[in-house]
Amino acid sequence: MSEAFDPQRWRPAPFLPQEDARDPALLFVVAVLSFLACLTALGVIASSRAAQGWTDQLTAEATVIVRARGGETPDAAAARAAEVLAGVPGVSEARALEKEKAYALIEPWIGDVADLDDLPVPRLVAVGLDARKPATAAALGRALKAQELDAVVDDHSVWIEDIRGAAEVVRWIASAILLLIAGAAAAVVAFATRAGIAARKDVVEVLHLTGAEDGQISNLFELRFAGIAAVAGAAGALAAGLLGGALRLVGGGEGITPALPIAWVDLLVVLPCPVLAALVAAVAARITARRLIQRL
Repeated sequence: MSEAFDPQRWRPAPFLPQEDARDPALLFVVAVLSFLACLTALGVIASSRAAQGWTDQLTAEATVIVRARGGETPDAAAARAAEVLAGVPGVSEARALEKEKAYALIEPWIGDVADLDDLPVPRLVAVGLDARKPATAAALGRALKAQELDAVVDDHSVWIEDIRGAAEVVRWIASAILLLIAGAAAAVVAFATRAGIAARKDVVEVLHLTGAEDGQISNLFELRFAGIAAVAGAAGALAAGLLGGALRLVGGGEGITPALPIAWVDLLVVLPCPVLAALVAAVAARITARRLIQRL
C-alpha cells in the first residue's frame, strides 16, 4: 500500500539550490581575485607613501657644488659658500661637507681617489631649506654669485620630477590591474550564470508561461551570485589583511622595506572588497541572465 501524501512534509525544491557543486570553485576563484586586488591596492598606497616621503626629503634640501678660484683652497671656498648661504632667507642650515664625502661621490666614476689631494676637487655644501617658505635655487645662485663664488646649485628638481612620474606610472598600472581583475571576476560570474540558466532552461520557460517577468527571474541569479561573491570577497580581503599585517610586523616601522612602507591604517583599504565584489558579481549576473532569458 503506497504511503499517503503528506502536504506538511512536502516542500518544493528551490529554483537555485543552496548547495551547488559549482559554488566551491566559484568561491575560490573570486576569493583569489579579491586577494590579488587587495594586495595591489596595498602596494599602490605603500609606493605612494614612499614617493611622497622621498619627495618631501628632497624638497627640504639642496646641494651646492663649489669650485675653488684663484689661490683659494677648495675647503676654504666651501666654508665661505656655507657662510653665505646660511644668511639667505629660506635657508635653515648650510654645512660644508668633508672632502672625504666628495671623494666618495666621484670614486665610482674614476676609481682610486688616493691621488686626488693635489687636484682641485669640488666640495659640497648641504643646504637645509625652510619647510614653510624654502629658498629657491635662483636665490641661492644669486647669493653665491654676489660673493664671486664658482658654484652650482642642485635643488633636486630633476629627481623630484622622476619620482613623481614613477609614482604616477605605478598608479596607472595598478588601476589597469584592478580593472583586469574586476573584468576576470565578472567573466567568471557570467560563465556561472550561463551554466545555471542552461541547467534550468525548462524551469525558466515554465516560469515565463506562468507570467514571471525577465527581471524577476534574473534577480534570483543576481542575488545568488552577489552573495557568493560577497563571501569570497570577504575571504580574500581577510587573507590580504593578514598578509599585510604580517609584513608590517616583520618590517617594523618601515613596513616591508623603506621602499614599500605599510602603515596599520593602510589595511583598511581591504574593507570595501566584499561590497565591490558583490557589486561586480551582481552586475555581471544581471546582464548575463537578462540577455540569455530574453533568448529563451
